[in-house]
Amino acid sequence: QVQLVESGGGLVQAGGSLRLSCAASGRTFSDYAMGWFRQAPGMEREFVATISWSGRSSDYADSVKGRFTISRDNAKNTVYLRMNSVKPEDTAVYYCASTTTSWGLKSPDEYPYWGQGTQVTVSS
Repeated sequence: QVQLVESGGGLVQAGGSLRLSCAASGRTFSDYAMGWFRQAPGMEREFVATISWSGRSSDYADSVKGRFTISRDNAKNTVYLRMNSVKPEDTAVYYCASTTTSWGLKSPDEYPYWGQGTQVTVSS
């Protein structure tokens, strides 16, 4: 079991940057691959980024490639999402999620553990 708590969301202007954090507690954080997802009003939850247990491998949705960076610090039991050059389309509730199954998973159904979400609003 792992508990996840996101933070770092807020209001940011288009073109700006912010960093989301996901603090994990529970059993052996380094054994978990992590993912970031987001959900805009009226939309399905969608994949944003994923990172392997070691942090050496990562993948991103096409919509955020080149702008967002996922990273993790296993010593701090924390995963991050650095968001650069944000767009109004990035406005959503952002969730971190974890799984012991694999890394690189892109479906929400493949992640059994979720945080409560943090709101990111990008103004034009």
